[in-house]
Amino acid sequence: MGIFQSFFGQKKQKSNYALSLDIGTEVVKALIFQIDSEDGKGIVVGVGKERQKSGHMTSGAVADIAGVVLTCQKAIEKASEGLNFVPEQCIVGIAGELVKGTTVTVHYERTRPQLKIDMPELKNIVQKVQWKAFDRVRQQLAWETGHSEIDIKLINAAIVDVRIDGYRVTNPLGFQGKEVSVSVFNSYAPMMHLGALQSITNELNLDLLSIAAEPYAVARALGTDSAVEFSAIFLDIGGGTTDIAVVRNGGIEGTKMFALGGRAFTKRLATELGISFEEAEQLKIKYSSGELGPHLTQKLRLIMEEDSKVWLSGVELALGEFVGDDLLPNRFLLCGGGAHLPEIKRTLEKNKWPEDLPFGNNIKVDFIDPRDVINIIDKTGKLNDFQDITPMGLANLALDLVGEERVLGSIMRKVVRMMQN
Repeated sequence: MGIFQSFFGQKKQKSNYALSLDIGTEVVKALIFQIDSEDGKGIVVGVGKERQKSGHMTSGAVADIAGVVLTCQKAIEKASEGLNFVPEQCIVGIAGELVKGTTVTVHYERTRPQLKIDMPELKNIVQKVQWKAFDRVRQQLAWETGHSEIDIKLINAAIVDVRIDGYRVTNPLGFQGKEVSVSVFNSYAPMMHLGALQSITNELNLDLLSIAAEPYAVARALGTDSAVEFSAIFLDIGGGTTDIAVVRNGGIEGTKMFALGGRAFTKRLATELGISFEEAEQLKIKYSSGELGPHLTQKLRLIMEEDSKVWLSGVELALGEFVGDDLLPNRFLLCGGGAHLPEIKRTLEKNKWPEDLPFGNNIKVDFIDPRDVINIIDKTGKLNDFQDITPMGLANLALDLVGEERVLGSIMRKVVRMMQN
């Protein structure tokens, strides 16, 4: 029984509501939303935010479970003010350098192409794809960490492309053909990170719908999976990490994260100016909002420009893993609290990209507006910041978990459960 069960037990539970919990390095964001069964949308009725204490989080990962639980409780209390209830169901985001997302394509040659594809055969194809992807990610994490037997678990999976003899289909059932190609995006995370998040939700007495990779949630937030011509690079600049998701032709190709976010800029300011971290954070916020005088603005700009170059090197290194036969998308879409820094956008636009990162045309940099997130309607008027995109994206994913599923989604859910167990 969670230590906060008495808090939640005092309020009436409602089954058609859910909670989105974004446990960030700097701020915990909690959204309470109603699930509209008629049109499949989520209506946000409560928003709560609470700053993390120093040492509770490290590079997007939980460092102090008890401390994070207390912060989450405060954020949820704020979100539930005036509602007289707290939802039982919740979806939680996960980030960190060891959270991996990749798309794997498997070509499956059918021995009897004249027969129509049925459900058992389709399940078999999807399972082959999943186990191949699992082995590939285990090898990658073993190489990066130096531990050959790192324990990882599948957290998200989505079929992004299916082709039969080269023709794209949305539902392979009933089709004939010789070669079936299936591309599946998978997210994995170490059991240590997952266990910490499960402990937090248990202490809060919440029913965990899903743990979702945050860059995956952000990439899905705009409904890109239904637009085959859509390509972009999503950058979620948080407090401790920068999360990257590459989308090509409507499908998520992969995700990467590196441990450099807004907190690094704040620490640099504190060191250069000889002030506390808290003072540096407030100064950074004023600088980003254009509230400082010209002399101080110029001084901070020079400091920020140096750090932005270091940050950009992390972006370049991460994007190098997505270089293949196709050009990289030339459009960047930014969100997260760190996206407020003017140097982030300027550095991306003015950077002379290395030749081994081939972009199609001139770089375009835009910000994701909370109003652009599909299926989520804000009734509170409080979701108006770049850092609100991630919890809104998580809420959007939760709608898929409680709503009706397509055939491929249903098969994938069953395969994921099998692999998780």
